[in-house]
Amino acid sequence: QVQLVESGGGSVQAGGSLRLSCAASGLTASSYCMGWFRQAPGKEREGVAGIDRAGRTSYTDSAEGRFTISQDNAKNTLYLEMNSVKPEDTAMYYCAVELWTLSCGRLGQEKMDYWGKGTLVTISS
Repeated sequence: QVQLVESGGGSVQAGGSLRLSCAASGLTASSYCMGWFRQAPGKEREGVAGIDRAGRTSYTDSAEGRFTISQDNAKNTLYLEMNSVKPEDTAMYYCAVELWTLSCGRLGQEKMDYWGKGTLVTISS
């Protein structure tokens, strides 16, 4: 059983930075895609960024150029570095994992096998 626990959320002013972390336990698969998703109030959950076991990354348009996804395999921890944040980045951020896949491909929530409970990010203008 994989468990994912997010941390690092909080309130930041627009233009600032924030780093989210996701600690994974029970992750023994030799191939996977780990991703960050977010859900803003009144909106559907959407993908933000993904990274596979080999370190290949993918980003959605909203994150490209401002967010950086990374992982520390030794610590089983996933990160999301958020820079130049905007009020529209306000959302609950979730990490998730799709097991037994060599690459992330299209980041789809229906593909993910396990989810964390989320960490809230609030960006003020």
